[in-house]
Parts: sequence; C-alpha cells; structure tokens
Amino acid sequence: MNSDEMVRLCREHTMYTWGAGDAMDVVPVERAEGVYFWTPDGKRFIDFNSQLMSVNIGHSHPKVIAKMKALLDGLIFVHPGTATESRALLGQRLAQICPGDINSFFFTLGGAEANENAVRAARLFTGRQKILSRYRSYHGGTHLTMQLTGDPRRWANEPGAPGVVRVMDPWPLTYSWGDDEEAITRQHLIYLEEVIQYEGPHTIAAMIIETVVGTNGILPPPQGWLKGLRALLDKYGILLICDEVMCGFGRTGRWFAFEHGDIVPDIVTMAKGLTSSYLPLGAVGLRQPIADHFRKNVFWGGLTYNSHPLLMGHGLGRPRRDGGGGHRRARRTDGACDARRDAGPQGSPPHGEDLPRDWTVRHGRSPEGQQRHADGAVQRQPPGHGRVRQTDQGAWAVHGHPVWQLPCEPTAHDHSGGAAGGV
Repeated sequence: MNSDEMVRLCREHTMYTWGAGDAMDVVPVERAEGVYFWTPDGKRFIDFNSQLMSVNIGHSHPKVIAKMKALLDGLIFVHPGTATESRALLGQRLAQICPGDINSFFFTLGGAEANENAVRAARLFTGRQKILSRYRSYHGGTHLTMQLTGDPRRWANEPGAPGVVRVMDPWPLTYSWGDDEEAITRQHLIYLEEVIQYEGPHTIAAMIIETVVGTNGILPPPQGWLKGLRALLDKYGILLICDEVMCGFGRTGRWFAFEHGDIVPDIVTMAKGLTSSYLPLGAVGLRQPIADHFRKNVFWGGLTYNSHPLLMGHGLGRPRRDGGGGHRRARRTDGACDARRDAGPQGSPPHGEDLPRDWTVRHGRSPEGQQRHADGAVQRQPPGHGRVRQTDQGAWAVHGHPVWQLPCEPTAHDHSGGAAGGV
C-alpha cells in the first residue's frame, strides 16, 4: 500500500486522538527498527519521541520479537480468575524490582486503566472519596483520569467524574514559591497542607502525582519535595499514588523516578516501558497493607483482559532483576543527548531531584503546547493542532510536547543513531 492510500483510508475509516482528523498531520509508517521508522515510500525518520515516549528499547528488537513469536505457541487467553505461569512469574519479577513492600500487582491494558484502578483501590482501602491531583499533569484519557489530569485536554471533557481536587504545582507557570528549591519545597508544602485542611483530611483518599511531570513540561520535583510530601500525606493518613507510566522503567536512570527522592509510594502505576509498547500492558503496584486488605475484602473492579497470559509472558521478557542495562545506559548517555540538544532546539537542563538529562531534550516551551512571547503573553496551541513535526532531514517529534525522548536501549546496530547502545 502506498503512502497516499494508507493515509486516505485511515482518515476515512478511523478516528485519531486529540485532534480533528482532517487537520492531523498524519505520517504513514510501514516499518520501524531501532531508533528509526520508514514510510512506504522509503523515507527514514529518527524517532525523537520514542513514539509516545514509550518504545524504551527501540523498535523491533530481535530478541524481543523472537520471544513474542515463541509466546504464540503457548497459552493465549484464559479467564482473569485463573492462575497462569506467566502471571505468577511476572508478579514475582515486579515484586523483585519494586522498592520496599510493593509486592502485589493488578494488571491492565495501559496507563489510564492503571490510574483508574489505583484510584479505585485507594478509595476502597481508605473509605474516603476525594483525590488530590496537580494542574500540570496528565494521567490518561478515560472519564476519571481526564479529571485527574490538569492540562487543557480536560476542559472539553468536563463535567466529569466527581471527587477530584486539583492543586498548584511546585513549578507553576507564572507564580513562584521561592527563589531556591529549599524555599519552593517549604512554601509549596505549607500551601498544600492548607488545601488539605480546607478539604477535610478525613475526606481525602489519596494524592496522585506524576513523579516527573511528563508532557506538561518535564519537571522533576524540587529537592526534598518528595520526602516532604510523603511525610505530609502520612500525617493525615492520605495515600500517595505515583504515576510512573512515562518516567518508569529506566527513563530517569533508575527503575522508578520516585527512587531519586528516597521514598516508597503506597501505590505505583506503570505501563509504556513495561513492554516498550510492543504489546499493551499496564500495572498497579500495591504496598503490602493495601494488598492484604484486598485478600479479605472485595476489589470491586475487573477487566476482560486482566492478566492476559500472552501479555504477561511478553512483560516477563522486559524487566530483569539486574536492570538489563537500560537504566545504566540512561545515565551513561547523558553526553550523547546533550550533543544532539546542542544541534536542535535549545532548552535548559532539568532542575530538582538529581535526574540524568539523557531521556529529555527540553524545548523552550511552556506546558500544554503554550509558547511565551517577549511581552509575556501566552499563545495556547489547542491539542491536536500541528501535532506532528517532521523535517526534511528525517527527524520526527510530536509537536506541542516539550520534550524529545530517544529510546534508552536501541538495538546494537543502531547505536550510532540513537541515545544508547544495544541491550
């Protein structure tokens, strides 16, 4: 199928996300390998976004493809109320790599479903209903997770699920909590505690955060903020949910970004890098007291494809106890991406908790596709407007997202064109 026919049929018979179909800058893709993908006409692009910041190991890794083919000879699907080898082993493997007592997992098909079920678990466990979230955030596109989301994609989906209280971030767009990170952390936590008092601590089940804010700016928390937040929420019996869908699985140089803050959340959500997007899979990780609660009390949630054996088997092939090298390479390749950043749009290095720069190349953009002009005015670009940016030199990135994210672990023969060496 040629490029024109591919685009025409997709426009005619399918819907695209976050935009009007006719206005989308649709790129036809025939194949992908390593850090590259190709159109049917043979034009090659460097995938500067790892698609949706999710193909962490690069495209079509031969070891992963071989494993996926072998899985088709085994158990494909059974009822989620059964026990399977792949389910048992993936749960055990995740318990080994997750810090602290995060020992039990509920499996989903992606990050939004994981966040939905994390909130459900928090509400059932605490008997409370309210959830705190931040304005500079994205947690998914479902009915509930759109309300957890703070960015402008929420507006068209309102009114939505009740019980969400949004708060300002440590890094607001125009306001500042202080002149240094110590002051920012202190003043923001004072503000947050006042909001908790206004809302009634006994009514708040959890606070959900992107440990590192993703598409709204690539914002690591200021120094000490995660520990301070953990202590504040513990003071009022409020659970902490860390959304690691984008920043987990090696993107920050450790398995999970919250490890940089030396904390353990009550609930962690994951997807994207869990399978490198080769197959859809998400998970909710629960600390032991919460997991024990649901061994004696009903978890009022379920999915047809919960713990799908084929997906479990694929997920089992990705996380390894020794780290598999991905997060170590993420730290090693800081300089490589700095060089690429120098040749591209200029941006400042991340601030806050000590995270490597390898996984991000920040543009000079405000969050949510805004661009600040010299007079201080903000021009807002609606989601889906000019979504894809491609160049004659064969570079591709999602326009409006303030970040480039190369794969952490491209295949060995592509290391010269990507951010890291082979797996």
